[in-house]
Amino acid sequence: MPKRDLKQQLEALVDHYNRPGFIEDDPISIPHQFTRKQDIEIMGFWAAMLAWGQRKTIINKAQELVALMDGAPYEFITQHTEEDRARFLSFKHRTFQPTDTLYFLDFLQRYYRAHDSLETAFARHLSSDAEHVGPALAGFHEGFFDHPFAPQRTRKHVATPVRKSTCKRLNMFLRWMVRSDERGVDFGLWNTIRPGQLLMPLDVHVERVARRLGLLTRKQVDWQAVLELTEALRRYDPADPVKYDFALFGMGVLEGK
Repeated sequence: MPKRDLKQQLEALVDHYNRPGFIEDDPISIPHQFTRKQDIEIMGFWAAMLAWGQRKTIINKAQELVALMDGAPYEFITQHTEEDRARFLSFKHRTFQPTDTLYFLDFLQRYYRAHDSLETAFARHLSSDAEHVGPALAGFHEGFFDHPFAPQRTRKHVATPVRKSTCKRLNMFLRWMVRSDERGVDFGLWNTIRPGQLLMPLDVHVERVARRLGLLTRKQVDWQAVLELTEALRRYDPADPVKYDFALFGMGVLEGK
C-alpha cells in the first residue's frame, strides 16, 4: 500500500477509535473512575501491570483492587498499615500472586510518601532530548526493585528494555499518562515526557496488524521490534506516533482481524 494511502487509513482508524466510547471496555476505564491525579496514576499503573488476558477479566481484577483499597487508592496507599495488607493475600491474577501484590503496595507506599507524582519515577531517568523512553523504563525498573527485600519473582511483572522485553504494559501506561488530545481517552497528566518520545505498546494483536501493513519486519517480538514499529509510525506523525495504537489495536482486536 502506498505510504500516503496507509497514512490516510491509519488516521481514519485513529479518528474512529480514539473516542470516549473506547473507554468502557478497555482497562483504561479503571483510572477513568477517578479525578485525583494520584488515584489515576496508581490505578492506571496497576491496571496496566495486570493487562494480559481478556480485557473483561483485567477490568474485573483491577476493580477488585479498587475495592480492596476502599475506593480511595491514594489515601489507602499512603495511610494503610501492615495489618491492612492482609486483605490482599487472596488477590491473584494469572501469575500475579500475593507476594507480588504486597511488594507493589510496599513500593507505592514508600514512593508516594516521598513524592507527589509517579511521573518522577520515570522522567528523572530521561533527558529532554532523548529519542525515546527506553532509559525511563530501564531506570524505573531499577528504582522499583531498589530495596533489599524486593522479591525476585516480582521482577517478571515489571518489564525492562535491558532484558529486551517489549515492555508492552509500561509503554501502554506511559501512553495513558503522557498523551493528550481533545478526545479525552488518554489523560495527558504528565508533561516532562513528550508524546514524541513514547513507544508503541506491542502485543500479539498489534504485531499481527503491523506485519500485515508492512510496518514491522523483524521476526523476533522484542525491544528492537518496538523501536522498528515506532520508527515506522513516526514517519506519519513524529510528534505523536503512539496515537496509532488506537488504529492497530482496533484492527487487531476490536474488529477481530
